[in-house]
Amino acid sequence: MKTILAILQKAGGWHPGLYLKIDKPPYKELVIEAMDESGPCGLPAISVCRYTEVNGDLMRDPEMCFELGLAGGAHLTVFYYRNDFLGVEQWSRFIRDGNYCFHPQWFQQQEEMAQLWDDALTQQKFANAFNPQKHIRG
Repeated sequence: MKTILAILQKAGGWHPGLYLKIDKPPYKELVIEAMDESGPCGLPAISVCRYTEVNGDLMRDPEMCFELGLAGGAHLTVFYYRNDFLGVEQWSRFIRDGNYCFHPQWFQQQEEMAQLWDDALTQQKFANAFNPQKHIRG
């Protein structure tokens, strides 16, 4: 997710309370926010989401959650995918009863989805559209 990393860098990096909402018509708004809890490896985590409103309810279309790692350079590693329209919610990496759990097939699917989404965000020029003075709240 090079586009998300570029946006985070322009925003001053990850920090608790981070909330970015980028409006770039004709595309759906992109929301990037710091999660209150760490990811499954104890690293800072972010949610990246696009919402669609249906009958007054916000629907995730989709949402993906990533851990932000810095070893070897900044990178995002997926651990969660949700799409309300498809009725899909998948945790590919998580902690259960104190044990690290990994679902390789879902992880691979999520990594591929993240790459496709990153390609689309790059083509849609979301990193170029991000303006810290306009899009940072709080």
